[in-house]
Amino acid sequence: MSSLVRAATGLLAMCRRQSGRKTATALGLMVAGGTAAPLIGVGLRQLFDAAHKGATGDAVVAGVVVAVMVIAALTCEHFAHIAYFELAELNTMYYGDELISLANGTSGLDGHENAQRADEFTVLEREVLQTRNTLQALLTLAGLGAGMLLTALVLALVHPVLLLLPLAAMVPLLAGRRAERLVDAARSATAEPTRRALNLVRQATDTASAKELQTFQLESEVRTSHAVLWERTSDILGRAQRRAAVLRALSQLVFAAAYLGAVLLMLHEAATGRHTVGDVVLIVVLAAQTNTQVVQTVNLVPDLQRLTGVDRRFRELRQALDPTAVDAGTPSVYTPSAGSGRPRVPTMSRDAVVPVPVRNGITLRGLSFVYPGSVTPSLRDVNLHLPAGAVVAVVGENGAGKSTLVKLVCGLYQPTAGEILVDGTDLRRIPPEAWRARTAAGFQDFVRWEFAVGRTVGVGDLPREHVEEAVLTALDRARASDVLDPLPDGLATQLGKSYADGVELSGGQWQKLALGRAFMREQPALLVLDEPTSALDAETEHALFERYAAQAERSASDGGITLLVSHRFSTVRMADLIVVIEDGRVVEAGSHAALVGREGLYAELYTLQARAYR
Repeated sequence: MSSLVRAATGLLAMCRRQSGRKTATALGLMVAGGTAAPLIGVGLRQLFDAAHKGATGDAVVAGVVVAVMVIAALTCEHFAHIAYFELAELNTMYYGDELISLANGTSGLDGHENAQRADEFTVLEREVLQTRNTLQALLTLAGLGAGMLLTALVLALVHPVLLLLPLAAMVPLLAGRRAERLVDAARSATAEPTRRALNLVRQATDTASAKELQTFQLESEVRTSHAVLWERTSDILGRAQRRAAVLRALSQLVFAAAYLGAVLLMLHEAATGRHTVGDVVLIVVLAAQTNTQVVQTVNLVPDLQRLTGVDRRFRELRQALDPTAVDAGTPSVYTPSAGSGRPRVPTMSRDAVVPVPVRNGITLRGLSFVYPGSVTPSLRDVNLHLPAGAVVAVVGENGAGKSTLVKLVCGLYQPTAGEILVDGTDLRRIPPEAWRARTAAGFQDFVRWEFAVGRTVGVGDLPREHVEEAVLTALDRARASDVLDPLPDGLATQLGKSYADGVELSGGQWQKLALGRAFMREQPALLVLDEPTSALDAETEHALFERYAAQAERSASDGGITLLVSHRFSTVRMADLIVVIEDGRVVEAGSHAALVGREGLYAELYTLQARAYR
């Protein structure tokens, strides 16, 4: 019950922030409607007793009161709906905004790659869409609560034994809460297969996936995998729903027995002359209303339980980002376990600034990293210096640790061991937002932002997002100006199939725009190009990096470092420093000529690729 009170208090506080007047209006109308129902019974008692005594005037007054109460009971909820409907929509938007903030609230990528946290987000994404119903349920509960309290008071005044009727009504209520806990536990247990099943649906309906689905005749395989996952989910949820239904049915039988006993008691009391006909009518009406109130309350339990579940999951996610944000007793969503191979990174004050310009460079000292949930290091004891103003290429076979190294230097992960120094300052002492402001990146798994073309590129430097000249310059640096040629509205062209008039681009065109985004910042301290041209041909990639290498050389006085990851050795040979990674370790480093002369791993890979292109 405490969790419901806490969740309800939080929801009402959110509503007050949206509009205190509308919140008070909705709550007042729902309470008025809830208390009107038992007052109907009181009015009917007066009406029947007056009619039995022949008091016409009293009977008319009682009839008017009953009519007014009936109108109030029927209309108050409707007018309350007008007030709380907008509040519910605003609350849903607020939940969505917070979900986005929590999903991107960490300084790195650890949370995104934690399966347990992903399951929490899967459940919340689904449940948040239903939160508009939770406000209605909460306000309805307030009205029902007021009505049930008044009903209990009237019953006690008629006959103290009748107070057992509301107590009997608690049986279905408690059973309903227990039943919904069973269902909520089932939802959590099925979050992982649900997430996988929904991912299959997204892949099966995505245009980019259609080619492989049809070419490799995977339609049946995808349908079968989806059916297995959905059957597993449905089986768990179905069992929970059946157990919940049995609990609710048995609890309703308990109340039905109490209801029948109350009616028989009042009939006996009236027959012996201790109560009037009006009292019998009152008890019949109130007993029926109590039953209705209990049924309505039980029906509200799923929405109320959803409210407590959403509140609990949000609190857990907040605590995962900031352990001081909620009660210390609330479990955290993600904490590295003792056996995960990832010891906690020691905290340190973030009071340093990014040097301008970078004079010495970036130094990796004893750097090691283990991904969350893994025990095998992706990088092991890396010692490396990236000189200021240099173009540094990182090469190696797939899975060697190239992209992991890039993400660590970008500050997207914290090292498991060792340190990253920027002109001698530990990167962990530099606030993440300060380092990101001096970093630009083009990743292999770039995002296809479905904005207008200008904004798709411009978000690479938010202060200049809408500066057309800056966007065109960035596209020119990325050799992507030709993407604009076939577009009907140039930079104003809407991209993506999510819009009726949206234009879909080829993979290479999307990647060129991503490169333009990476080139929006004029003088980044670090420019990362992690396989950013995989969808481009070798000639275009080579020309692109020749152009940027020349720009990097001209801007070497700013100390900016370009970190390039590419599988094409014809491109990386122009770098000032080439770093070769194998099994998470740096095995070679030097210029192209020096590495070829050593006849090591780099020379072997370079020779193999050169032969393949002949």
